[in-house]
Amino acid sequence: MDPLVAAIVLFGLFIALVFLRVPVAFALGLACVPVILFTDHVSFFALIDRTYNSYNSFLLLSVPFFLLAANLMNATGVTNRLIDLSTATVGHFPGGLGQINVFVSMLFAGVSGSSTADAAGIGKVLIPAMLNQGYDRSFTIAITACSSVMGVIIPPSILMLIWGGTMSISVGSLFLAGIIPGILLGLSMMVTVYFYAVKYQYPRYEKASFAHFVKAFIGAGPGLVTPFVILFGIAFGVFTPTEASAIAVVYSILIGIANRSLDTRGFIHHLSDTAKLIGVSLFCVGTASVFSWLLAFYHVPQALVGMIQGWGLGPKGIILVISAVFLFVGLFIDAIPAIIIMGSIMFPVAQAAGIHPIHFSLVGVVSLAFGLVTPPYGMCLLIASRIGEMSIHRVLKDVAIILVPMLGILFLLCMIPDIILFLPRLISPQFM
Repeated sequence: MDPLVAAIVLFGLFIALVFLRVPVAFALGLACVPVILFTDHVSFFALIDRTYNSYNSFLLLSVPFFLLAANLMNATGVTNRLIDLSTATVGHFPGGLGQINVFVSMLFAGVSGSSTADAAGIGKVLIPAMLNQGYDRSFTIAITACSSVMGVIIPPSILMLIWGGTMSISVGSLFLAGIIPGILLGLSMMVTVYFYAVKYQYPRYEKASFAHFVKAFIGAGPGLVTPFVILFGIAFGVFTPTEASAIAVVYSILIGIANRSLDTRGFIHHLSDTAKLIGVSLFCVGTASVFSWLLAFYHVPQALVGMIQGWGLGPKGIILVISAVFLFVGLFIDAIPAIIIMGSIMFPVAQAAGIHPIHFSLVGVVSLAFGLVTPPYGMCLLIASRIGEMSIHRVLKDVAIILVPMLGILFLLCMIPDIILFLPRLISPQFM
C-alpha cells in the first residue's frame, strides 16, 4: 500500500467503527488489524510489541499519580478553600459567582492537571450555587464546562505529559509555556461573564476586606503551594515530572491527615476511582501507539509534509492549518489518542516549516482542549450538563458565545509565538 491508501484504510475503518459506537480505544486497535494482515514482514506480534513499548515509559507513570493527587485534593477540602479565595479575590466583580467559577478553575488547574476532574469537582459545588442565585441554567453549565478547559492548559497538565513523552519535548518547558495562554483564556472568559452579568443583572458579592482576603489566602495555601513546587521543581531540574507527581500524591495525603479529612477507607476509594479512570486512558495510549506506528511505517507523515509544502503557506499559514486539524479531530476523539496519532503526523510538518516545537505543542494542546466542550465528544460539557440537569443541545448557544473570544486567543497564540515562548526562554532556556 502507498501512504494514501494506508491512511484511507486506517482512518476510514476507525471512523466507521466510531460511528458504529465502538469505543475509541477498541476502534483504534481494530482498524489496525486489516492493515497488518496485508503488510509483508509485519505480524500480529507488532501489535503487542508496540503496545508494550508505549506503556514502558517512566514519564507515563506521572499520569495516574497526578490524577490521584487531584482526587485526594478534592477529598481534603482544597477545592472549597480555593473557592473561598476566589470569592475574596473576584467575587465583587459583576456576575460574582460566574467570575469565581472561572478564577477557581484557573487555580484548580494548577492542582489537578485534568479538565474532567475540574468540571466534576468544581461543577458539583458551583453549578447548584449559581442556580440558587438566579443564574440562567444554560449559561451556568456553559461557563463551568468552558472554564474547565484550563485544567489541561495551565500546568501541571496531563496532555502536556503525554505530548512531551510522545514527541520527546521537555515537559518543564511545556508547563512554563502553558501559563500565559491559560491566563489569557481565563481573562477572556471573565470578560464574557462581565457582559452576561451586565445584560442579565446577575448578582455580585460585597468586596472582601483585606483581613478576609489574607485569611482566605492562608486557608488556600496548601493548594496554592502544589503547582509552584511541581512547576519550578521540574523547570529547574530538581526532580522529574514522574517524581513531581509522586510528591504531589504524598503531599495530598499529608494534607488529608493533617486536617483529618482522609482515612484508610477514603484513600482506598480514591485509589479505585483513579484506577478506573486511568485504565481507559492508558488503553487508548496503547492502541493509538500501534495506529501511529503503522502510519509512520507507511510514511504517511512524510507524504503529508510534501503535500503541505506544495501549498506555499509559510509558517503562520501552516500553524493555522495545524490548529484547524486539531480542532476538528478534537470534536470526535479524546485528546490523548489524538496527540499520539495526529501529533506524530503533524510534528514533521511543523518542523519542515520551521515552527518551534514548543509553539507547535501548545497550539496543539489548546486546540484539542476545545474539543472537551464541543460535541459530539465534549466530555467536560457532558459532565457539566449532567450536573446541571440540562440536555447538551440546549447549552450549545452559550458555549458558542463563550468560545468566540477563546478562539480569538488561540488565533493570537498561532500568530505570535512569543506569547508561548516567553516564559520557557526566560526561566529554562537550556531546554529550548
